[in-house]
Amino acid sequence: METIIKKPSRKVLYPYQKADINTILEKIINQNGQGRLLYQLPTGGGKTVVFTEIVKRFLESSDKKALVLTHRVELCKQTSTTIKNADIVSKSITSKLKVLPADNPYRCYVAMVETLKNRLREKKVPIDDIGLVIIDEAHHNSFGKLLSKFKNAFIIGVTATPLSSDSRLPMKRTYKELIVGESIPSLIERGFLAQGVSYAYDVELNSLKTGINGDFTVKSSDELYASQSMQELLLNAYEQKAKGKKTLIFNNGIISSLQVFDTFKSAGLPIRHLDNKTPYKERKEILKWFKSTKGSILTSVSILTTGFDEPSVETVILNRATKSLTLYYQMIGRGSRRLRGKKSFDIIDLGNNAARFGVWDRNIDWQDVFDHPEHYLESYSDSDSVNESTYVMPQAMRALFSRSAEVSFDLDDAFRRVEEEGDKHKEVIWESIRQHAFLCIENSDSISQAIELSKQLDPEIIFRVKYYCQRLEKSTKSYRDWLTDDYKQRLQTLITKIFHKYQPEDSKELLKLSVDDAILP
Repeated sequence: METIIKKPSRKVLYPYQKADINTILEKIINQNGQGRLLYQLPTGGGKTVVFTEIVKRFLESSDKKALVLTHRVELCKQTSTTIKNADIVSKSITSKLKVLPADNPYRCYVAMVETLKNRLREKKVPIDDIGLVIIDEAHHNSFGKLLSKFKNAFIIGVTATPLSSDSRLPMKRTYKELIVGESIPSLIERGFLAQGVSYAYDVELNSLKTGINGDFTVKSSDELYASQSMQELLLNAYEQKAKGKKTLIFNNGIISSLQVFDTFKSAGLPIRHLDNKTPYKERKEILKWFKSTKGSILTSVSILTTGFDEPSVETVILNRATKSLTLYYQMIGRGSRRLRGKKSFDIIDLGNNAARFGVWDRNIDWQDVFDHPEHYLESYSDSDSVNESTYVMPQAMRALFSRSAEVSFDLDDAFRRVEEEGDKHKEVIWESIRQHAFLCIENSDSISQAIELSKQLDPEIIFRVKYYCQRLEKSTKSYRDWLTDDYKQRLQTLITKIFHKYQPEDSKELLKLSVDDAILP
C-alpha cells in the first residue's frame, strides 16, 4: 500500500475532528492497511464528516477503493450524499443495481449490509480492490460474516456507543482497538453541542417485561404508556417544561405513540405521528412539516433514533424506558445539535432512564465499556431502579421487629446529613448498618438470634444498597453485589461486637457508637 498523504481538506474541520482523522490515518499506515479499529464520537460530533474525510484522503493516496456500510435506508442515502458532496466518485449499491463491472470508475461504494450480501452472493459487485471499509453505527454488530470477505482491507467501525447490541458478540471480538473521540462534556463546553437540561419524573415500571432482546417489550410498554395516568403525566410534563417548543417524543410502541397523538391533538396542540410503517412520501411530508412549523411536536416509534438530523429540536421526551445504553444516547442526541441562538435543549425523562444510565452529559469511560462490556450490560439489564428513599417492610417482616417503635430509615435524610456535615458518603452505609444492627439486637435475646434475624433483612439491604449506588452513579451489578455482601458481613460483625459490649437496653450508648468499628474501604 502506498503512503497516505495528508492533504488539506476542502471542508473546514473542527480541531478535534482533525486530530482524530490524523490518528486514524496513522493507524492505517502503521498497520500496512490491514487492521480493525473502532472509533467513538458522540451523536452530533460529526462522525459522518470524519469518516468521509478519511475516505477522501485514503483514496487520494491509494489505488484501492473504499466501501461504506450502513444498516438503514435513510443512513445510506444521507451517507451517499455526503460522500458525493466531498467530490468522491461513488456509487450506491441498491436493489436496483444489476451488474457493476470490475473496471468501473467508482472509487467508493455505499451500501446497506443486507443489500451488499445479496449482491456479493450474486457476484454483481467486485470487492478484490477494496482497501478500506467503514461501518457506520457499528454497535449493531451485524457485519461479522461480511467483514471476513475483506481480508486485505482496513476496517473501521464508527459509533457513539461502543457497546454491542448483542451481548453474545462483544465489540472487542470484532475490533482490536478503540479510538475515543471528544467527550460530550467537552463538546458542550467548547460550544459544539447544546447543553441538556434534564427533568426526571418518577415512574413505576414494575409492570414492564423484558424480552429476548434484553430490552422492555413493546406490549408491556404500550400497556403502561398508553394508560390514562401516563398520558396525563406526559401532557402535564410537556405543558410545564416544553410548551411552545419544537418537541420530539420517543415511544416504544405504535399503540402508545398513537395514543400520544390523540391526547395532544385533543388538547389542541400541533402534533404528527411517525413510525417505520409510515409510507416514504408521507414520512417526507411529515418531516418537512416538523422542520418548518414553530412549536411542532412529533411522536415517533423506531424511526428517528438514527439518520435524522434536525438542529431546531428544542425538547426531547423519553416517553419510554429502555435498557439500551445506545438507544438512550441516540434518542437524546436528536436534540443536542447546536444552532444559532440555541445553546441548550430540554430532556424530559418518563422512564427512569437517567437513574439507570446516569445523566446524558456525564463523562463515560468508553474504553472501560469496550474492555468490560459485561459489567455494563449486567447493570442495565438489572431490575427497575429504586425511586423511593425509604423501604416499607412487609407486614410479616415488621412483626419480627415488634419491640421497635420505628423501623424505617430515610436514605435521603442520611445523605443530606452527611453532606451538611462534610462527611464521606460511605457514612450513609455505616448509619444504615448501625440502624439495622440496633433493630436486630433490640428484637433478640442472644447473638445467634440477632444474626438469624439480620438475614431476614436481605430484601431491605438490597434496596438500600441499590439506592445508595444510584445516588453515587456506581450502578454496575458487580459493584452492587460486592457492596451487598460486604454490608451483610459487617452487619453480623457489628451485632457480635455490640452484644459483647452492651446490653440490648443500652440503646443510648449503642446510638453513639463510633464508625471505628466498621469503616468501609
